Amino acid sequence: MLILAERLREQRRLKSKTQNDLAKTLKISRAAYGEYELGNHLPTVDKLVALAAALDVSIDYLLERTDNPDVNR
Repeated sequence: MLILAERLREQRRLKSKTQNDLAKTLKISRAAYGEYELGNHLPTVDKLVALAAALDVSIDYLLERTDNPDVNR
């Protein structure tokens, strides 16, 4: 779970997005999104799909199944 949290934070910063930006995309509170980055909660499958799309990375990358963030790998 900590790798997911780290990768969410890293990719959000690389894409110059705020926690609030992603929270709005997911239709959740900023605090709820913050819990993902802290590793306290896991996103549901539909939220994970939306996060990968918003950050333009693969779900496999977010879940540490690959180290390549490229969606088209």
